[in-house]
Amino acid sequence: MTDGRIVRGQVVAGRVAGFSPWEDEFGYSRAVAAGDHVHVAGTTAWVDGHIEHEGDPYRQTLAAFGVGLKALAAYGLTADDVVRTRMYITHVRDADEVGRAHRELFDAARPVATMVVVEGLIDSRMMVEVELDAYRSGLAKTLEAPEGKQP
Repeated sequence: MTDGRIVRGQVVAGRVAGFSPWEDEFGYSRAVAAGDHVHVAGTTAWVDGHIEHEGDPYRQTLAAFGVGLKALAAYGLTADDVVRTRMYITHVRDADEVGRAHRELFDAARPVATMVVVEGLIDSRMMVEVELDAYRSGLAKTLEAPEGKQP
């Protein structure tokens, strides 16, 4: 959202923004609530204006999921509410390390998961990009404003 009122991680009109410069540049939100579901856009180890953990797929994965989980936290959701993850990696040799990070974060929740090897990401230093989908029964009711609209 580009109106200048967005604070990092703030829910406005059912959407969360403010985590990446590409959100405004490309016209998307970090996360969007749709009923009891929340969908989080692809996240990387881009944190506070720089890429964290260059060359380390395990730590980049933890950082990328950390960004996504912060977006979910704006809705009061946690890793336990995640029902689907997608991991895009730039080299097959990193699959075990990316998978290890995923297991550490989501072993208790056991979401469905997909890992795909891609040719590259928007910045060549990025080794992994992740997406999350979460669900909590009754979430939509907790997000309703007094006049019955999403905040």
